[in-house]
Amino acid sequence: MMKILDNSDKHLLPLLPKIVFEKMGKKVDRLKFIGGGSFGRVYKAEFCDGEIIAIKAYRVQGSQYEEAEQLKLLSGNTSVKMPKVLFIYEDNETALLAMTFVHGQNVLNPMFLLKNKSQKQKFADEVISGMLQWHNVTSDKFGSLSNPCYNSWLKYYKKEKQEPWLKALKELSENGKFSKKKLKLLYEATEIFNKLPEENTVPVLIHGDLNIMNIMADTKTLKLTAFIDPCGSMWADREYDLFQLRNMWGDAYGLYETYKRNCKTSEYTDFRVAYYGAMNEASCRLGGGLIMPLWEVLWNNRLEKEMKKLKEKM
Repeated sequence: MMKILDNSDKHLLPLLPKIVFEKMGKKVDRLKFIGGGSFGRVYKAEFCDGEIIAIKAYRVQGSQYEEAEQLKLLSGNTSVKMPKVLFIYEDNETALLAMTFVHGQNVLNPMFLLKNKSQKQKFADEVISGMLQWHNVTSDKFGSLSNPCYNSWLKYYKKEKQEPWLKALKELSENGKFSKKKLKLLYEATEIFNKLPEENTVPVLIHGDLNIMNIMADTKTLKLTAFIDPCGSMWADREYDLFQLRNMWGDAYGLYETYKRNCKTSEYTDFRVAYYGAMNEASCRLGGGLIMPLWEVLWNNRLEKEMKKLKEKM
């Protein structure tokens, strides 16, 4: 059973220096919260000798092992810098992953939007180039990094994601915890999704969460400095990696369109990407993630738009 942990400052700030000293034999000189996402909070720990590390505290027990595995495989298959694992820690109340600190600012920061069109396009080209290095790494089967066992992407997606998510969302809806209107949209889109012809895809390595919160850049030049925070990395259809490029204001950098210009996509990519995005946002209600109502609305609107286009075409 999934255990949700307390990763608040009140719980962590007294503990982290003690744990770091136990694991590294070094005294933390300064500790600062620097950000967080759906499943964790990240702290910057500085030592008196100038070394800096990042410590991620998770909301769900066991997540630290999954991310450590993902970082190891992903970092070995892209030229873009990624954090290296220093140590893993867990007890009944805490789950941590300590990593090397990577410099830059995640491009969710609005100041990056002021950069000129040429800088944004160069940045997008760098991001997609690094991403495509993963998408050129293949496996024989679809599925988890450690045990891919499905011959078909759609069989994997339906059994491991689509079917259990919809079942759980239906239960939430029946208990008044998920909108019936949203559930109806997802069921209608699922019917269309499942009737589309299956593409001849191969299993490729994906990051799983390459949205602009997890892409770091130099604040002055918008030059790409690092990828961080993989989540849900697996051997998948490469198009499943694309909806995160449109999350938040990823479109302001042209990430999704740049990918499509650099790599041929399928006839139904836009619909599938909208479907994956809407389903993923809804699933955050099930896996201990933070619920982002605005992002749900955004993806549902995109899904409705793509459904309309597809119905007109069909």
